[in-house]
Amino acid sequence: MKVVIIGGVAGGASTAARLRRLNENARIIIFERGKSISFANCAIPYYTGDVIKDREKLEILTPKMIKELLNVEARIDSEVLKIDKDAKTVRVLDRITGAEYEQSYDKLVLSPGASPVKPPIPGIDSKKIFTVRNLEDADLIKNAAQGAKRAAIIGAGYIGLEMAENLAHAGIEVSVIEMSDQVLNTIDYEMAAQVNNHLRSKGVNLLLQEEAVAFDSPGNLKIKLKSNKELDVDFAVLAIGVRPENKLAADAGLEIGKSGGIKVNEYLQTSDEDIYAVGDAIEIKDLVSQNDCLIPLAGPANRQGRIAAENICGIKTKYEATQGTAILKVFDLTAASSGNSEKQLRKNKIPYLKSYSQGFSHAEYYPLPFPLIIKLLFSPDNGKILGAQVIGMEGADKRIDVLATAIKFEKTVKDLIGLELAYAPPYGSAKDPVNIAGMVAENILNGYSKPVYWNEVDELTGDSVFLDVRTTEEQALGGFEGSVNIPLEEIRSRLEEIPGDKRIITYCSKGLKSYFASRILIQKGFENVYSLNGGYSIYKQVIQNKGENLVMNSKQSSNNLSNVKTAELIEIDACGMQCPGPIMKLAEKIQYLEEGTTITIKTTDPGFKKDIESWCYSTGNILLEVSDENKVIKAQVQKAGTRKRDVNSPAKTEKTLVVFSNDLDKALASFIIANGAAATGNQVNIFFTFWGLNVLRKPEPVKVKKGLLDTMFGFMMPKGPTKLSLSKMHMMGMGTEMMKYVMKSKNVNTLQELMKQARDNGVKFIACQMSMDVMGIKPEELIDGVEIGGVAAYINSAEKSDVNLFI
Repeated sequence: MKVVIIGGVAGGASTAARLRRLNENARIIIFERGKSISFANCAIPYYTGDVIKDREKLEILTPKMIKELLNVEARIDSEVLKIDKDAKTVRVLDRITGAEYEQSYDKLVLSPGASPVKPPIPGIDSKKIFTVRNLEDADLIKNAAQGAKRAAIIGAGYIGLEMAENLAHAGIEVSVIEMSDQVLNTIDYEMAAQVNNHLRSKGVNLLLQEEAVAFDSPGNLKIKLKSNKELDVDFAVLAIGVRPENKLAADAGLEIGKSGGIKVNEYLQTSDEDIYAVGDAIEIKDLVSQNDCLIPLAGPANRQGRIAAENICGIKTKYEATQGTAILKVFDLTAASSGNSEKQLRKNKIPYLKSYSQGFSHAEYYPLPFPLIIKLLFSPDNGKILGAQVIGMEGADKRIDVLATAIKFEKTVKDLIGLELAYAPPYGSAKDPVNIAGMVAENILNGYSKPVYWNEVDELTGDSVFLDVRTTEEQALGGFEGSVNIPLEEIRSRLEEIPGDKRIITYCSKGLKSYFASRILIQKGFENVYSLNGGYSIYKQVIQNKGENLVMNSKQSSNNLSNVKTAELIEIDACGMQCPGPIMKLAEKIQYLEEGTTITIKTTDPGFKKDIESWCYSTGNILLEVSDENKVIKAQVQKAGTRKRDVNSPAKTEKTLVVFSNDLDKALASFIIANGAAATGNQVNIFFTFWGLNVLRKPEPVKVKKGLLDTMFGFMMPKGPTKLSLSKMHMMGMGTEMMKYVMKSKNVNTLQELMKQARDNGVKFIACQMSMDVMGIKPEELIDGVEIGGVAAYINSAEKSDVNLFI
């Protein structure tokens, strides 16, 4: 038997592999018009962003490898031009030599894939506009990214967002242009809102409900938008979507489906029983709706290749349907889905109920639990699961896989409650978020909870009362206007405050407390009680996505948070940067923000705790919170007006010294001056930088992990005050020892005594973090009581000082 396969990658290569396992004697030929027979096309964004550095890792199989491993003839640079299904031949163009020839077959498998959509926009053929399909495209984009400052992504699907993240990872300022009002149209609007907000927080310029209408590239690439705005970028990537490659099949007289994909039966045979088709080019059944559709994903393509091979070999195997399980990493967030979205169910007129539940990636008491939100769509008749969506920073992947399995085997929300899932504190909870999702959905299905959803809130009439059952502290974070605030813990004792003649809508942050409250009220005789399913946090995400202001509770107006622009989430990732990098990055970003806007910055620089406090004091910005967890320091700062000195404020009284030297005589002078100033009641701050750090070193060996160069530096430099030498007349140590003798004979304190005296007088010793890094000095090697600081700490001290000495 001779089997010809048109197209490699997922569908074609998996067909060939399964064929060889089942039939060692078959002659198998793959024609691939590109240069790679099997490559990781899903890895292209990560390669262009230099997350995957080795290009060779992207090539899964070369023609040589597939010949040696499977005895399959793989002919690259070979394009099939025509299929003659009556003669059972294909016409092939050798793209290297230009020669054409005929190749016969007994069975033919079509795996041509899908091509990127390129709409007829003026200038779209510019060499600065790229598509994402093969390794050659990856090379072009990677080359364009070298030295680029700005790039645009047209389209906010999976490929578009992966490209956006990875180009941003490469240091490029990225704009994403999307026609829809959300990213990721495979999930629903309110779930995508969280992705939208996260993208913006990472500095991505997200342009929703926007279109590129023209391109011009005389110099940089200029993109004219539908709104008449214009973007000036170095290059652009088209990620609008893909279209099935059906021309070869259509020209051969094979049936094409309504969706544009090649029509196949349940055995993946086309309208010609000797021709099969697999992968992104075929029209398949949607598992939930049973409608014909296109779902171009690698997983289904691989399974289809296996099934086609089995049917060619006489093993009758059905390909039933595709449910469209997909997942995406977008910066720190993961978005995943399986089955139908709410949009799809409405379009297909399939009855459904929905639920939202929120949990954590693992047990809350174990370090670093990350929040998860699960949306379930299920049948109102029997609770059969129709779709699932999961958003979170960790743990979304394994939850969507469990839910995808449940959808595949037509399980119900009640079945989710009964699942016995692996549990240990680092991995999950005794009640896994999947179990909880089933419980929340079952409560709605059985009528124990009457839900109100985020999109219904603004349409509710005046006969509704919003009952906020959160704590006082939680209420300060925002809520619905006119809410009655009764914390859950007080609700039983304050029932008389709740009107019984109106519709009561309980709400909290996540939906759990509000459910508890609704159950209390229902069982206390209140008849018209609803609960905001999913909580206020979902509504808040949607409002922030729209750029609207949230209604803040009146209790908030009395504190520093009253002017916070909660509709704008801005985060700076300065991890890995050394002083003064984090402060400079914060200063650069905050200068363009409106007063009252809140910005969060995280860094691994240990001196940043001191710096950010000092910087906020100096600039007049408000430091709302500083936290330190897992070696990452995170600060939340509110933009305020520039600090102006009050003419009635006290005069500068502090003294600041910078000790750059490790010479004994200069160190002595520094501490004599410091102690004299401290004795007059002044606050004295001594900053030790570069060689001056040696004054603060412990004399005894300290066990710390260092690299070779840091160890050598430490060995060559003096350890502490007893090892310092004079700047002049050292004379191989004789001069230094003579000086110490003279000091002792004249009752002059030693350097060690002067340092102790300074500390007792409240003098602050501050070591420069950047200098410590350069000199290879660890905090453990410094004497006790030394603070770690940076440039901002020094500037703050200098501003408050009337003496500033550099020694």
